[in-house]
Parts: sequence; structure tokens; C-alpha cells
Amino acid sequence: MHPATTPAAVNDIAARLAEQPAIGLDTEFLRERTYHAQLCLLQISWAEGTACVDPLAVPDLAALRGALAAPPAVKVLHASRQDLEVLLPVVGPVRPLFDTQIAAALAGEPAQVGYAELVRRLLGLDLAKAHTRTDWSRRPLSPEQIQYALDDVRHLLALKTALEERLERLGRLGWLAEELAALEDPAGLSVEPQQAWRRLKGLGGLDPGRQRLLEALAAWRERRALERNRPRGWILEDALLREIVLRVPRTPAALAAIEGMPPGLAERCGEQLLECVRAADIPEPPPPVSRPKPDAQRNALLKKLSVVHRAVAAELAVSPEVLATRRDLEQLAAGDPDAQVLGGWRRAVLGERLLAAL
Repeated sequence: MHPATTPAAVNDIAARLAEQPAIGLDTEFLRERTYHAQLCLLQISWAEGTACVDPLAVPDLAALRGALAAPPAVKVLHASRQDLEVLLPVVGPVRPLFDTQIAAALAGEPAQVGYAELVRRLLGLDLAKAHTRTDWSRRPLSPEQIQYALDDVRHLLALKTALEERLERLGRLGWLAEELAALEDPAGLSVEPQQAWRRLKGLGGLDPGRQRLLEALAAWRERRALERNRPRGWILEDALLREIVLRVPRTPAALAAIEGMPPGLAERCGEQLLECVRAADIPEPPPPVSRPKPDAQRNALLKKLSVVHRAVAAELAVSPEVLATRRDLEQLAAGDPDAQVLGGWRRAVLGERLLAAL
């Protein structure tokens, strides 16, 4: 089957989808050189067939918006977040949703189970893996590549049926509804520059000044990456951002002296980076970097919560991370009333028992 490469062919697919109760979706994209992913192929399945759409040949996919961005058809995807992010500027928010990876985790499968593995486990079919590293922006696509791409949507509707039946038997369809409702919010598909610092790991326990600097640098990088449509790491690597936060350079020379600092970056953006340092208002000399000392009482409490966490996961036959992460438990041990495990269905199955353990 050849991809749809004309507006007329896309319109024909849209007409076929108009009355479908469920539609399988997957995307192939590139993002190595850009901030925004480039949609290279859109795969679609429905009860009677499958199709590919070539967005490089037909950039305007507005004809599909009605079928993909509104009820009644349920859109079925696997590990959908990146696909939803890529589709958002093309067809708008995709809803209502069914994510087979999320449903599988709630049904007792591994938390991050892949599509091919889930097809093997639930449907007993083995899928080819020959084109996992394909450059989907190159044309023409071979028949084998198209077949591989279509396999990624061919079994989605069957997976949905099998998972819904299992979750209904387990009484967990309500859990899934909560998870999918959160996923349908398009606000969760983009990063606000002022919140970009949360993506960085390994910088906990900073003094207030360095925390301000971290937030300012991450926001500056995010805005610049957005404006230039370049990956964050091309603007400022994570390792360099951390070094600036820890070292607090106050002069062009001090900034340029940071190990690994490209001369071109210091020349082009040095003043902007130093302005972030100045705005953070860190005293001179900056306070020494210190890691919070282990709190024996907090650690004992966290260990106690972890025992309950693992026990409940074993009782429910789900991966512990489906119920809560270590960060969730740390928040609870610290007395955070907004810990995720205290909300929604998680509170009933785990949160109340954790609170009792406190």
C-alpha cells in the first residue's frame, strides 16, 4: 500500500474515518536537529483497514482534524505522549484517547511495555523489527518500510479490546479513565519556559540564589531553543548549565574558563548568561555547595512507606512504579499534601495505607 500523497487521497481517508467508533494512530518523526519534531508519516487503522498519510507530500492535514480531534471515535495509541505532541500543531488536540501502554500497566503488564512485546503477550503475534532505525524523512519509502509502519497500528484496536476486557474483570476501568483524562490535556504536551528547570536532574538541595539561577538559565535556554527551533542541548548542554549554576561565574573570563565551554557560545551568549547570574542576586562569594545531610528519621519513614508500597503493588499484581514513584514517597514522607499518591484512584488503593503507616 502506498502512502496518501495528495489532498484527494487524504480526503478519502477522512471520509472513511468519519463513522468509525475507534481509530488506531501512530507517527514516525524526526527531532534530532530541531526543537519541534518533524512529522514524517502518519499511520491510521480502523476496523476494516489501514492507511499511511505522507505529511511531507501533504503538509495540510486539516481534513483529518474532524476525525482525530473530536468524539465520537476513540483514538488508540501506544505510549502516546510524543505522538500527541507531534500531532498537536497538525490536527489539534487528539481526543478521546485510549493508550494501550497505560492500560496494559494498570492490567498488570510491565509499566513501560513496548508495542511489539504487548502484541506478543496479548495476541500471540511476532512483529518485524527490521526498520527501527529508519530515517522516515527519506523518500521514496520501500514497501517493507510501509508494511513495518502499518504493523504499528494494525493491532491497536485488538489490543484495546483485550485490555478493556481485562480491566473490566479487575474493576480498574475507572483507574484508566482518570489516567486518560489527564493525558488529554494539551497543556501537558508543552514545556513552559519558567518550569523548564524541572527537567534537569542532579541539582537538588541548591541554596535559594542558585535555585533562582537554575530557573533563569533553564528558562533562557527553553525560549532560545523555541525561537530558533533547535534542540535544547544545541543551545546549552545540561552539563554546562549545571556548571554555571554551581560555579556562579560573574565575568566573561570566568564564564569562558568553565571546562567544556565552547568559545563561540561564550562570545555569542555570554552577556545573556551573565545577566541571568546577576539577576539571581547571589552573594559574593557564593555559599559553598552542600548536599543535605541524610535524615535518619526521614529515611526510616521512607523505608517504611516503601514496604507498604511494594506490598500493595504485589497484592494488585502491578509494577510498583504504576502506583507511585520514589519521588512520590519522598514527597509524602516530607509531609507534602499534594503528593500524587494522595489523589484520585491511587489514594483509595495505596494513599490511605501510606497515610496509616505515617
